[in-house]
Amino acid sequence: MSEADVDRNRRHFLTIATAVTGGAGIALAAIPFLSSLKPSARAQALGAPVEVPLGTLEPGEMVRVLWRGKLVFVVRRSQEMLDRLGKAVDFLRDPNSEEVGMQPEYAANEYRSVKPEYLVVEGSCTHLGCAPLAQFEVGPAEDWFGGFFCPCHGSRFDLAGRVYKGVPAPTNLRVPPYRYIQDDVIMIGAESGGA
Repeated sequence: MSEADVDRNRRHFLTIATAVTGGAGIALAAIPFLSSLKPSARAQALGAPVEVPLGTLEPGEMVRVLWRGKLVFVVRRSQEMLDRLGKAVDFLRDPNSEEVGMQPEYAANEYRSVKPEYLVVEGSCTHLGCAPLAQFEVGPAEDWFGGFFCPCHGSRFDLAGRVYKGVPAPTNLRVPPYRYIQDDVIMIGAESGGA
């Protein structure tokens, strides 16, 4: 083998080694840049849909989740709670959920939900945005059949999030868009609708 062949092989090896090292360096340098384009966990929480597992929720229990910076109540209503919904109708401002924009079309029913057992409402009073308290037991007032009570100004909502007459809150609690992605998992923020 001549000296020219050795130099050519050496140059060829150095060229390939330099290209491979340079390519690896560019790829490693690109990783942080590409990662910075991914939305942060905070940004995802502000706009991304939120999955809520329902399997461990017992009848009469409620879970609170954050979606787009808003508190959302997910309540598993017992059969007794569902039976009480009809008793409150005469005391409600909008019992048929006729106010436009307060719930998706698929939740404009007496239960204000896709499945009667589960209520999904934003936990923000429609008066001044306070967080109502869950008070699912009946009484002490003769017109109270359980629901949500806002202690700040006295607004009351039934077990479907419908507002009582004569309270400061003007409308029912808002139902966010949601859908079932499994029998026991909902996705809040999914715009595609019901079950």
